[in-house]
Amino acid sequence: MGNGRSRSLWYEHMFAFSADGTAIPQPKELPVGLADRVRPTTPVAGRLLPVPPALAPLFPDGSLRRGTTTVVVGQPGHGSTTLSLALLAAATQSGSWCAAVGLSDPGVVAAAELGVDLRRVVFVPHPGPGWAEAAGDLLPGVDVVLVRPPGRARLTAARHLVARARERSAALVVLVEQPAAWPVGGDLMLAVGAVEWEGIGQGHGHLAGRRAEVVVTGRRAAGRPVTCSLWLPTRSGAVAATAKDDGTDRTGPTKGPEAA
Repeated sequence: MGNGRSRSLWYEHMFAFSADGTAIPQPKELPVGLADRVRPTTPVAGRLLPVPPALAPLFPDGSLRRGTTTVVVGQPGHGSTTLSLALLAAATQSGSWCAAVGLSDPGVVAAAELGVDLRRVVFVPHPGPGWAEAAGDLLPGVDVVLVRPPGRARLTAARHLVARARERSAALVVLVEQPAAWPVGGDLMLAVGAVEWEGIGQGHGHLAGRRAEVVVTGRRAAGRPVTCSLWLPTRSGAVAATAKDDGTDRTGPTKGPEAA
């Protein structure tokens, strides 16, 4: 049969004719774009990333949706960092990879107590002026990227990250102090508002926990704003909804305050 190339060509052509020697019609070229139109879509379950049960009421689907942007707003010390890191907890526990960009002191001990699997998180604490590039480079390789811009984000940088998250089917979580710091808004905005510290008696005692009100708005918010009261964190270090019965909080934390 000759060399290897001749043999391969012979095998290729032997299937181009039927048993009686007539040529088999060759398939026509697919119309442009048809492959994209018939490609299987990702099931609904595959487009959702889990969050801790206490945070599920904050989201229309009860989960983080891939391709969306969630903006967490709060002043330092009000629990916004705790809330942002908690959004990674259930995802990492379910096997997803996450990244945290721009958290100069992420508090890995507190993150572990929130339930974050640190083995599945890439930390970039000091990206400098290249924070947007770092976050953009990570979006194709992980399921969730948490980013804290060093100040007000440039409009072009914010638009690029939102578009890249949507294109790569990753969830983008942005941590800022003021809504104006993220000029393109978000699919959801979680604003940490009123904060109440627990544990101080009549001028003595120590801080035992922090209760915060979180208000949910945004393009994907269900109608009017939703307000939830959360412990950031509970006695075990995780987030939890406050449970008030007869004026008594039965899920109140007992451990010391968390730094951010």
